[in-house]
Amino acid sequence: MKNSLSNSNDDAAAPAAGRTTGAGRLLITVYGIFAISATARAGFQIATAFNDAPVAYLLSAFAAVVYIVATISLARPGHKWAVAATVAICIELAGVLVVGLLSVLDAAAFPHSTVWSMFGQGYGYVPLILPLVGLWWLYRHRAAADK
Repeated sequence: MKNSLSNSNDDAAAPAAGRTTGAGRLLITVYGIFAISATARAGFQIATAFNDAPVAYLLSAFAAVVYIVATISLARPGHKWAVAATVAICIELAGVLVVGLLSVLDAAAFPHSTVWSMFGQGYGYVPLILPLVGLWWLYRHRAAADK
């Protein structure tokens, strides 16, 4: 007997099952935590001290948007969401590498830290490791998303 609240097309939810269970759930949770923390940090910095370091604070806001998109995309079923997650996580990795490298080479350009400065040092380097884990996870579960 079907539950009246269940999705009438059970196959639509099946492709994400591998991505959103077990370790996938942990990955989505970590992305969600980063989405919330980066949003709160950027919002506070922009609201209270935007003129002190506008580039750094806007980068933090951009990182927050990327984390939000990655979180939602990882949690949703289907190939299109897997592609969206891959794009978001690739942007995240590029951001961490570029901002991290620039903040190391020219610390004066980043008088205030961002989520991605110094390769995420202020967050225990999780911003550097997280996209690598996310891309690996998506690669590992790509066949399920293609169905």
